[in-house]
Amino acid sequence: MAGSGEQEALVGNKQVIFKDFVSGFPKESDMFVTNGTVKLKLPEGSRAVLVKNLYLSCDPYMRNLMKPQDANYGSLFTCYTPGSPVSGSGVAKVLESGHPDIKEGDLVWGVTTWEEYSVIKAPETLTKIRHTDVPFSYYTGILVVPGLTAYAGFYEVCSPKKGEYVCVLCSGCCWSACWAIHKVDLLKNKLGFDEAFNYKEEHDLNEALKRYFPEGIDIYFENVGGKMLDAVLLNMRIHGRIAVCGMISQYNIDKPEGVSNLMNIVYKRVRVEGFAVLDYLHQYSKFLDTVIPLHQRWKDNICRGYCRGSGERSCCPGRTL
Repeated sequence: MAGSGEQEALVGNKQVIFKDFVSGFPKESDMFVTNGTVKLKLPEGSRAVLVKNLYLSCDPYMRNLMKPQDANYGSLFTCYTPGSPVSGSGVAKVLESGHPDIKEGDLVWGVTTWEEYSVIKAPETLTKIRHTDVPFSYYTGILVVPGLTAYAGFYEVCSPKKGEYVCVLCSGCCWSACWAIHKVDLLKNKLGFDEAFNYKEEHDLNEALKRYFPEGIDIYFENVGGKMLDAVLLNMRIHGRIAVCGMISQYNIDKPEGVSNLMNIVYKRVRVEGFAVLDYLHQYSKFLDTVIPLHQRWKDNICRGYCRGSGERSCCPGRTL
């Protein structure tokens, strides 16, 4: 009878497996899908958590995990293991728990693996979802790491003041170049930015920034790097601040691009600060207290969906109110 029960507990478990370390742009062939099985029962005495994954997030930082471990990562990243499932942020439902603070039936977000069912051996990395009156997909985006990164970089690192000029570079996937045109229109006419433009259509980034920021830039939220950063440095105002959370333009090239205008940091006394969202997880409750009311106010303006495409990007100039 015991053998029969164990057999009944085995279910199919589709997984996305990381094949090998990646050089250049990731390709579909760098991963593969396999159909395995999993026992929907934790070992006796385990403190792990068994979950059914509901939503999985694909984020820019994951590209760095597809390279061999770099000593510069420190404790921030641990690279993927070839032959193992891809890991990343996700939303899941708890099926069984050996952790006293997590119960069967709880909805959680945190680091999971790209498969139908996962055993989370470090359940302290999971956070219970308490606001269930918003789409659960928001717990792969605006209400978790991407949203908290934006909040921490803008409010904690850059400390905006009324009347300052702010430049944010928005990077993301899209269906086609038509979406980039729509996104610019959306940012300006629906979301209230003073200006927006597709920087890939600009032949001279320095001149484009001077056109949109004739008074210069007080705050720049940096997640692209390369030529854009070089142009921004020429247009920063005295005592400007730059929050750096990533440089996506550099992730798929073997030799990083150099930046030529670094002396502007000295001339204009600009403060440049790199940060990781892990440093601000203790502010998650404060972040939710800010963002949930904003969601209720602006929920009809929020765009959500799943996109594939060429990765058009827009720059969003604005002024703090």
